Amino acid sequence: MVKLRLKRCGRKQRAIYRIVAIDVRSRREGRDLRKVGFYDPIKNQTNLNIPAILYFLERGAQPTGTVRDILKRAGVFMELCPN
Repeated sequence: MVKLRLKRCGRKQRAIYRIVAIDVRSRREGRDLRKVGFYDPIKNQTNLNIPAILYFLERGAQPTGTVRDILKRAGVFMELCPN
């Protein structure tokens, strides 16, 4: 099973997170399948590769709670199922 989750980068006290598609059995810093964006909580910036995220979501990838909140703010779920 594949999950969309955060992978910590940056230096001490200045964390930046990559949003990655990763196998659920891998650890947080493990090898990812694909990098699909990043999130900077200090500057509150996000950069998302929307087509790659939609690709993984359509094939059953489950986002973690934090990644789900980031994707909701960006409006990704509106593109997934436009009503």
